[in-house]
Amino acid sequence: MQSSQQAIDIQAVKQFLLGLQDTICEALEKVDGVGTFEQEIWSREPGERLGGGGRTRVMTNGHVFEQGGVNFSHVEGKSMPKSATAHRPELEGRRYQAMGVSLVMHPHNPYVPTSHANVRFFVAEKEGCDPIWWFGGGFDLTPFYPFEQDAQHWHDVAKSVCEPFGDSVYDEHKKWCDEYFYLPHRDETRGVGGLFFDDLNQWPFEQCFAYMQAVGLGYIDAYVPIVERRHQTAFSDRQRQFQLYRRGRYVEFNLVYDRGTLFGLQSGGRTESILMSMPPLARWEYNYHPDDGSEEAQLYDYLTPRAW
Repeated sequence: MQSSQQAIDIQAVKQFLLGLQDTICEALEKVDGVGTFEQEIWSREPGERLGGGGRTRVMTNGHVFEQGGVNFSHVEGKSMPKSATAHRPELEGRRYQAMGVSLVMHPHNPYVPTSHANVRFFVAEKEGCDPIWWFGGGFDLTPFYPFEQDAQHWHDVAKSVCEPFGDSVYDEHKKWCDEYFYLPHRDETRGVGGLFFDDLNQWPFEQCFAYMQAVGLGYIDAYVPIVERRHQTAFSDRQRQFQLYRRGRYVEFNLVYDRGTLFGLQSGGRTESILMSMPPLARWEYNYHPDDGSEEAQLYDYLTPRAW
């Protein structure tokens, strides 16, 4: 647990997150070549149970990306939603601030994976008590037609992000990612994993903050080379239909299991920004099974944790 004597710098975290949103948007616009992020600045009116605001940025119908968003939010509340107090009962009765950058990119081409990343900071305060704070975040990759080269690159970047912070960090946060992005009702992982961490406060504040920064910036190095490598690959309607079918798993996870989505909706967050992660198109098919030996069947060999 954190030391009560540690100084925390909320404004420094906020300024980094605003800059990270800019940096990621610039990198994704560059790789797309056509699409741009449209920005909407939003805020909560005084008197609502959840105050604050944010910058929602969404790209639609780009050359590479069918739809995606890179959001910054900084919200404040007078009491914690049930989804949070169930996880951390000591937060009951505390006012809080939560800020972060969250993104999901859904490419046109089925050979380009969907990607997700999130970095966040949380602090809960109560008069006469030390603040409770932590960092969280990570990035994960969801291919439809997986390539070993791409998955290995993704995890190599993840390892390089973690190395300066300890020999065990990658293994721990890779395992956490595999376990978090898991759909029990399907008995499969959402993709090939990456990094996931939450409740990070066991190091000094500055070290925790530095790790969160490394993860946020590492997403660009992990994802952009994969997009550049695959976005011109030819595909047919068969691959497109499989992509839409597998996008259904993304919807299932985000609406049933994702803690961030539940927190946002239960705390009265901005619905349009919270559900920005949904794909523009998806489909479901009863009792679908890919043909043995098909290109589609190869994906299912990757939907279980493995060493990289």
